[in-house]
Parts: sequence; structure tokens; C-alpha cells
Amino acid sequence: MKLLHIDSSPLAGNSVSRQIGRSVVAQWRATHPGTVVEYLDLAVDAPSHLDADSLGFRLGIDAAELTDAQKRENAVSERLVTQFLEADVVVVGAPMYNFSVPSQLKAWIDRVAQAGRTFKYTEQGPVGLAGGKTVIVVSSRGGKYDGVPAAAHMEHQESYLKAVFGFFGVTDLRFVRAEGMAMGEAAKAEGIAQAAEDAKRHTAVAANEGRASVAA
Repeated sequence: MKLLHIDSSPLAGNSVSRQIGRSVVAQWRATHPGTVVEYLDLAVDAPSHLDADSLGFRLGIDAAELTDAQKRENAVSERLVTQFLEADVVVVGAPMYNFSVPSQLKAWIDRVAQAGRTFKYTEQGPVGLAGGKTVIVVSSRGGKYDGVPAAAHMEHQESYLKAVFGFFGVTDLRFVRAEGMAMGEAAKAEGIAQAAEDAKRHTAVAANEGRASVAA
């Protein structure tokens, strides 16, 4: 089993999503011995945002006509989409930044959102091509949005990731959520404790499902 662990926060040791993400990966490995983990730190190694060169994979330009810059960018896109497709499990550290996700995580999504690789269009509409994997999003937020109707219109983080991974065909999408990180020490402690419970529940569910598959 291959697990791809992605971090996107630039806060290093001060990052809640990084802290919880490491815990999720450790718990997964404990319940799935032999899991091979590949790590991608988008705060250190983020792809550039899409431009005239990095859009080469989408424009269908003949390989012989690509510039050197386009070839380099295509290689980056190919490496990232292949890494994602080969993973059985993806753990994504995704803090909320200004009501959405960090721009470096968006840049990664833009590279792996490739027609013919992670999705396709048909006469009936889009079809995801990257199903059959588990995606666990480690979500951290300064405020509280879950179950708060007045804040729903500002939440473009988890809802966006649900749309993206759903578009890719991922049906096993789980959230480990730490809210209230900027609302005082008591709220922060409560949010981290809730995230720890989410992590235990999701990795336990995954372990049980794995045993059921083997038994079947």
C-alpha cells in the first residue's frame, strides 16, 4: 500500500495541520503495517502557478513543438499526477487561508487536474478517473464553520476540496478537522482534541475495512 502525505502550511513547527497530519500518518501505518509513505512538502517544493509554459499539458501541443520551458513544466505536472494516481491513500494537510486553501495547495491541484488522467468529459458529463483511493484531509481553521449557518458562505476550503476530489472520482473522502485555532487556548485545545478523535475514528474505520476486504 502506498500513502502520499502532503503538507501545505508554511508554518513549520507552528503548524497545527502538520502536527495532526503526522499523527494521522502514524496511526495509519500502525493499523496498516508495510505501508510505504511518500512525502510532499508544498511549502518547500510547490509547483509554479499555471502560466503559458505550465499549461502545455492541457493545450495538447505536439511534443516536438514544445519549448524547453514547456517540457520542464510538463515534467513537473507528470511527476505530480503520477505520484497522486499511484497512491492508495492520500493525507492532505489543508489549513484554511482567507476562507480557502493555501495557494501552493491550489497550484498542486491545478497540476493534477488533468483531462484523461484524473477526469474525462463524456456526453453525459464529467467522469472521475482517480477513484479507488482514500483521501484524508487534515483541516485546520482559525474560526468555527462546521454547523454554523452564519459562516457557511465564507467556507471555501473543505467544500472546495470535496468538489475537487469528488470530480476526480474519489468517493472515500474523510476530514480530520481542528477548528477554533485562533479563538483562545481553551478553544484551540478543544479543536485539537476533536481532531485527534477524528483521526482515531477514520484510521480505525480504514483498518476495519481493510480486514473485511482480506476476509472476503
